[in-house]
Amino acid sequence: MTEALQQLGALLEAKRSDCVLSWDIAFDELTVDVAPSNLVDFVEFLKNDSNCKFSTLVDITAVDYPDRAKRFDVVYHFLSMYQNQRVRLRVSLREDEMAASIVDVHPSANWFEREVFDMFGILFTGHPDLRRILTDYGFRGHPLRKDFPTTGYTEVRYDEAQKRVVYEPVKLVQEYRQFDFMSPWEGANYILPGDEKEGAK
Repeated sequence: MTEALQQLGALLEAKRSDCVLSWDIAFDELTVDVAPSNLVDFVEFLKNDSNCKFSTLVDITAVDYPDRAKRFDVVYHFLSMYQNQRVRLRVSLREDEMAASIVDVHPSANWFEREVFDMFGILFTGHPDLRRILTDYGFRGHPLRKDFPTTGYTEVRYDEAQKRVVYEPVKLVQEYRQFDFMSPWEGANYILPGDEKEGAK
């Protein structure tokens, strides 16, 4: 498997040196770093080239590295059922950069790109309908960014007096932030079912 992936990586680098910045194999998976400006051309090449035929888009996601100049990695996973291979593309972007939409090449990218926009705030140029897909229309922030607070910014509740849903800023008392990290099994003064067998040995 690794030999086939090395051949694929070398092929991609030789045929599309304008797109491939680097590639490596880890855990029997090929990852190709792609120049953001050439992403759409490269995805089209992967889909149509007779040696590749990566016709199935499996997933698009992102990873946030807040301390890095190029804060985000947009990650694409493709499958070639013809060659029985998978490939991962990685595009690194600054926070103020946009990724090109691949909806014209893979229509199934539509909702994946909307999810990445919703969760990370990454914009996709050329997307036909880029709007939130998992959070509410009035939602503030992007929940999968590392700097997004775990409590969020607002809370939603039904107000019985107003007979409607209301949005309020999150207010947490300091006591709520004190967590007890002790396992429920620590300090237990009883024998759990099955543990009695240990003493019988």
